[in-house]
Amino acid sequence: MKFDLAVTVREKSGKGAARQLRRNGKVPGVLYGQGECLLLTIEPEPLTKILKSQAGSTALITLTVNGAKASPKRTALLRDFQVDPVEGHVLHADLFEISMDKPIRVKVPVHVIGGTPAGVKEGGILHYNTRELHVECLPGALPDHIEVDASPLVIGQGVHLKEIAKLQGVRYLDDPDQMVVSVAVPMLSPCPFFSSTVTPAGCFAVAFGCAAPNAKKEAAITSAANEI
Repeated sequence: MKFDLAVTVREKSGKGAARQLRRNGKVPGVLYGQGECLLLTIEPEPLTKILKSQAGSTALITLTVNGAKASPKRTALLRDFQVDPVEGHVLHADLFEISMDKPIRVKVPVHVIGGTPAGVKEGGILHYNTRELHVECLPGALPDHIEVDASPLVIGQGVHLKEIAKLQGVRYLDDPDQMVVSVAVPMLSPCPFFSSTVTPAGCFAVAFGCAAPNAKKEAAITSAANEI
């Protein structure tokens, strides 16, 4: 996803200058990369729009840098930002300038598609083993997100990185055997020997005619149940 953002070069640095900018309704920022570091003044509305987009940190931002000595047109990624924990205002933003003909390394969010997994319908729990994947590609090939179809997964199954469809021009940098999403056994399971939902250890106890009145005994029963 692509965005346009107009920024202005500022000369004053330090906490005092940053506070003054915020009092004036602006966001202090910095543009790094390509052998240059520029202090910026940013309008909050377009910056907030980028942050709220689904692309987020993978958005390609075309910058118009007012007051720049070199080219006013730049391409950048939003590298980092800070938000006021109470009011939710953006306090600071770091932008990283990139070249469209040079590969970049970026973390891309994972999106699960395909509806509710089969194992979740059976009572399992969907786990995001990782919410981002590290990729290398040219900026023009950078995906907004990476889709993972978890719909056929039953309890105990998962999707490894090597099982995800490859995207043209994109190279995954993480371990191919890394689990991306999985469907796990629920902490509480319906017990076939009891009318309510109990722990696996409790169900084991009912099935074999023993009680689990305390944590130590339940732990022992769980260990025994796992060996069957």
